Amino acid sequence: MDTLTLVLLCLFAFSAGFVDAIAGGGGLIQTPAALILLPQLPVATVIGSLKVPAFTGTAFAAWQYVKQVKIKWSLASIMCMTAFLAAFAGSEILTLVSNQYMKPIIFLVLIIVALYTYTKKNFGQHTHTKLSAQQEISYALIISIGIGFYDGFIGPGAGSFLVLAFISLLGFDFLHASANAKIINLSTNFGSIVLFLLKGTILWHIAIPMAICNGLGGILGARLAIKKGNKFIRIFFLLIISATLLRFGYDVFFRN
Repeated sequence: MDTLTLVLLCLFAFSAGFVDAIAGGGGLIQTPAALILLPQLPVATVIGSLKVPAFTGTAFAAWQYVKQVKIKWSLASIMCMTAFLAAFAGSEILTLVSNQYMKPIIFLVLIIVALYTYTKKNFGQHTHTKLSAQQEISYALIISIGIGFYDGFIGPGAGSFLVLAFISLLGFDFLHASANAKIINLSTNFGSIVLFLLKGTILWHIAIPMAICNGLGGILGARLAIKKGNKFIRIFFLLIISATLLRFGYDVFFRN
């Protein structure tokens, strides 16, 4: 691999870390870029290597959030353990079957999400929940299993789905949803990394430079989100959901 390719990969990794720290969806930038720039490598090798920078960027972003935003650690701990196992299972199944049949369903869900977020101006602007402890744990398990498996199996947009789930099911505002989503996303990424480590598909000479750049992007993105607050994150979230729609729309309607 030449130096220019590695520099481009690092630039895309930085952008992915920045975007993902604010509203999720960094995989929409990093994954297609790596697949285009590294066409000679097996897809599983590229995806496995990208999980390392994704984890690093999420870790640095999570640290920035933890210092400024209150995390409900009792709930987060349960979700992290569950999400790790779900992501591991999703990545294992990815090596066995195709995920193409799920994309039309996700495309439809994204349309609904984008329309709802756009029309409901107060969506995610305030924390509001009247859930009992049992309901909260039940929703947390559903989120962890569903999105954890999705992140291991398909990946792009998982961070945005976590943000949406924290808001719509657990009653968080955008800032607290983004902060808690980063904690859970760490576990989903780690679950996939463990699987790909066991498969031996991670290329460290690519993964490590990208991880450094993704981490820097994650730090800057998280700081900006904390500084700007809920309204800014809502706008950024809509942009990322729209980008995700375009990506899946292309896959569903135009890619053979």
